[in-house]
Amino acid sequence: MASVTFDHVTKTFRGGTRAVDDFQLEIADGEFLVLVGPSGCGKSTALRMVAGLERISDGRILIGERVVNNVAPMSRDVAMVFQSYALYPHMTVYDNLAFGLRNKKVPRKDVDRRVREGARILDLEPLLQRKPKQLSGGQRQRVALGRAIVREPALWLMDEPLSNLDAALRVATRAEILKLHQNVGTTTIYVTHDQVEAMTMGDRIAVMKLGLLQQVGTPEELYTRPQNLFVAGFMGSPAMNLVPVEPTASNGSTMLRNGDFVVRVPERYLAAVGLEGERGLVVGLRPEHLAVANGSVPDAAALSATVEVVEYLGDEQLVHLRAGDVRMVAKVPIESRLAPGESVTFAVALDKVYLFDQETESALRVET
Repeated sequence: MASVTFDHVTKTFRGGTRAVDDFQLEIADGEFLVLVGPSGCGKSTALRMVAGLERISDGRILIGERVVNNVAPMSRDVAMVFQSYALYPHMTVYDNLAFGLRNKKVPRKDVDRRVREGARILDLEPLLQRKPKQLSGGQRQRVALGRAIVREPALWLMDEPLSNLDAALRVATRAEILKLHQNVGTTTIYVTHDQVEAMTMGDRIAVMKLGLLQQVGTPEELYTRPQNLFVAGFMGSPAMNLVPVEPTASNGSTMLRNGDFVVRVPERYLAAVGLEGERGLVVGLRPEHLAVANGSVPDAAALSATVEVVEYLGDEQLVHLRAGDVRMVAKVPIESRLAPGESVTFAVALDKVYLFDQETESALRVET
C-alpha cells in the first residue's frame, strides 16, 4: 500500500484547455478517496495522471515517497478498473485474472494461488472456467475487480466502474467494493459523477468543478458544512434548495426575502449579514429540513407554498413547491398526504439554514 500526493498538479491539453488546475491533495495510506464532480470537471484526467496514462503539464505526483511523473505506467505498482470491463472475450475467467500476472513472469504456483484467492474473495470460484459472454454484467465487473486484486498493487484506481450496471446491481456491487476495501485495505482512488456513490463509499470526498478542487472532507463534512454554493448544490440527493435573497429590516428583525419567500436570519448569522449595501445572499435549505407545519409556528419560521408535484418514494415523498417565483423541494413522511394544487404551510428549521454570499458564492463563516 502507499499514500498518494498531488503536488500543484496541472494538466493542459493541446489548444489550451486546462482540465486540471493547480490540484493539491494528499491521500493517506489505506484511504478510500472519492473524486466526484460533473462530467468534464477533470476527475478522470486526475486519475489517469496517477496511472501514467496522461502526462502531467506541471507539478508532481508522488506514490509513497516516489515522484512518478516520468515513471512508466507498468512500473507504478497500480491497478486500474475502468468503466468498461475490458475482459478478453476468448479467455476464461481464470485466464483473464491470470493474464497480467503471467505477463509479469510471476511463477505459475503464485499465479494460481493469487487467482484462486481473488476468486474466493469475490465469489468467482464457480465461474473460473466460463468466458465473459456467459457472465452477467455484475459478474463481469467482479472479474474486472478481480484482475486488480490479484496483482496485489500498492494502489487501486477505479474510473466509474459501476456506471454500466443497473440500479439494483450498482447498490450490490458498491457494497462488495467497500467490503473488499475493508478486507484488503489497499489505498483506493475512486472516480464517480454520482454523489450518492461518493457519500456512501468515501472515507473522504474531493469535489471538483472545471478542473479546480472545491472542497475535501468526510461525507458528513461536505453535507453539513459545504464551503461554497457548488458543493452545497452538488452533494445530496435531492439537491439543497438554493434561493437568492436580500436582507431587509422588518419589525426590528432582519429578514431574508425573495418575493413570497421570507424567512428570518438565523441567529448565528446575524453578525455576519448586516444590511449595508443590500448585500445579495443565497439561502440554502436541505429538503429534509422543510416540514409540514402542524399547529401554529412563528411567522418568521413559517413558509406558505403551493404543492406542484408529489413524488411517491414508499416511506417518504418528495414534494415540489412554489412560493411565488421560488421553487423548492421538501422531503416529508408519507403520512403527510399532500396533493398538487394544495396550499400548505411549511416550518423552516432555522437552525439548519445555510447562507452564502451571492457574489463570491462562498459560505458565510460563523462562529460555532
